[in-house]
Amino acid sequence: MYACSPKLEADWLSLADAEKVLRGLSEILKEKYPNGYRRIGVNIGLHFTGGEPFLNYSLLISLVKMASRLGIPSLFVETNAFWAVSDDIAREKLLQLREAGLHGVLISVNPFILEYVPFERTLRAIRISREIFGDNVLIYQEYFYHQFRTLGICQRMSFDNYIKKVGLSGLYYAEIIPMGRACYQLSYLFRKYPAKRFFNESCMEELTRPWHIHVDNYCNYITGYCGGISLGDARNLDAILSGIDLDDHPILKMLISEKGIEQLYGFAVKEFEYKEKRDGYVSKCHLCVDIRKHIAEITDEFKELNPKTFYEELANERETR
Repeated sequence: MYACSPKLEADWLSLADAEKVLRGLSEILKEKYPNGYRRIGVNIGLHFTGGEPFLNYSLLISLVKMASRLGIPSLFVETNAFWAVSDDIAREKLLQLREAGLHGVLISVNPFILEYVPFERTLRAIRISREIFGDNVLIYQEYFYHQFRTLGICQRMSFDNYIKKVGLSGLYYAEIIPMGRACYQLSYLFRKYPAKRFFNESCMEELTRPWHIHVDNYCNYITGYCGGISLGDARNLDAILSGIDLDDHPILKMLISEKGIEQLYGFAVKEFEYKEKRDGYVSKCHLCVDIRKHIAEITDEFKELNPKTFYEELANERETR
C-alpha cells in the first residue's frame, strides 16, 4: 500500500516531530475513550507500524514512552515478529515495551511475511506476547495462523511454493488491497479492466473516512489506505480538521467529486499526456495511483501528492505475470 522497501533510505520519524503529532492525537483520542482505556483492536486506539517498527527498536521504545506519558489509550505495536529469534530475546523486548507503557501487540501472519520470516518466530512471538499482554494480543490474520500450523510449517516458505501447496484459493482471505505496489507486483492475480470501467467512481468515502488514519514518517496525514495522498501535515492537526481548501488541492478536489476517477483521468490525459495502460487496471485504486504516479514524475506542483518517495519507488516497479 505504501511502497515501503528495505532499499530506501530509512528516514526515521524524529522524536520532535513525533511529539507534535502524538500531542495532537492525544487530545482527540482522550475525548473518544474513557480515562485509562487499554483494550486494543484493529480500529481501536493508536498503533505503531511501518514498515516494521522493530527495525528501530530504540526509537520504538522512545515513542511508546512518549505516547504513554501523553495518556494515549489502547496503545499497541504491529509487527511481523522477525526479531523473535529466541525466547529470551522475545521476552526481554516485550517486557521492556510493557514497562514503557505499551498495552498490547498485533502480530501479522500471512503468506507474504512467511516468505521472509520463519513461522517459528511468529509462533514464539505470539506465545510470549500472550504471557506478557494476556488478551491484548491480536493475530492478523487468524486464518493463516491456523492454516500454517495445520500445514506443519516452521520455517520460511516462498510465495510461489505457498501457492503451489494450497492453490490460489488460499488467497481468498489474504485481503490483498489492490493499491500501491500490489497493483504492479501482484497484478497477475487479478482480472483487469479498461479505465472507463471505473469512470463513475468517486474516492469521497476513502478520503473523508474519520477512522483508521495513518501518519507516515514524513508526518503526512493519510486517510484509509490511500498511499501517496496527503491531506496535510499531521503536526498541525487543527489545520486539517478545520477544513482543507480544495482549490489549493486540485487533485483531492477531483477525486471526491461524483465522477472523481474520470475527472482525474481526463485531467491527466489533457495536461500531462497520460496514456491508458493497454492491459488495463485491477481496481479504481490501480487507475488512480497509476495516474498520480505519472503526474508526480513530471511535476511537484501538487502538495497532496506526497510523500515523493512513494512515487519514486513505484516508478521502479515492473508488472509481473
